[in-house]
Amino acid sequence: MIFRAMLASDWPSVSKIYAEGIATGFGTFESTIPDYGDWDKSHLASCRIVAEELNKVVGWAALSPVSSRCVYGGVAEVSVYIGEGSRGKGVGKALMLQLIEQSEAAGYWTLQSGIFPENPASIKLHEKVGFRFIGKRERVGKTQHGVWKDNLLFEKRSTKVGL
Repeated sequence: MIFRAMLASDWPSVSKIYAEGIATGFGTFESTIPDYGDWDKSHLASCRIVAEELNKVVGWAALSPVSSRCVYGGVAEVSVYIGEGSRGKGVGKALMLQLIEQSEAAGYWTLQSGIFPENPASIKLHEKVGFRFIGKRERVGKTQHGVWKDNLLFEKRSTKVGL
């Protein structure tokens, strides 16, 4: 498996994996795949990674800003998605470790994730790479079907940046 920077030309593979995450019902509040331009605008230009196996994208990770306020300039939100056929094989952990390393090199001191309680694989992944549970936002958003969902907040504070 190789890890490399995500390119715009990866979007068909990345969006397919994103769609698989949406289909689980517990990967995101999103219900449709945005076009690449919209996705690109909502994610940081740095810290976009794909995992490839046999020249096929099997997972991806990227960061989004949490706020436009300058005091939060070193805080970013994690997105990590693994293709259906590659889940449970260590791809997520490897991607997250790469993302953490790249985020610190880019000056980020805190990474955060909002995870649905119904997604134990994501919770376990985040804990394995050093994220800690910091709280629960109850009924923070509705799904496209009108179901209120809780979101568990996890964060990882850098041991290298922002000390």
